[in-house]
Amino acid sequence: MAKINVLDREVGIVVENDEDYICITDIARYKNAENTDDLIRSWLRNRNTA
Repeated sequence: MAKINVLDREVGIVVENDEDYICITDIARYKNAENTDDLIRSWLRNRNTA
């Protein structure tokens, strides 16, 4: 898995079929390291998530 720096934080990236996918778990870990699942669950429930 490749890594990029976003706002001085490392975020994983996977490339598959010429599409880039970021690791939302890495992003959630910086927001709340102990409860990353809560942030991801909320993100998935959001109707505006595309």
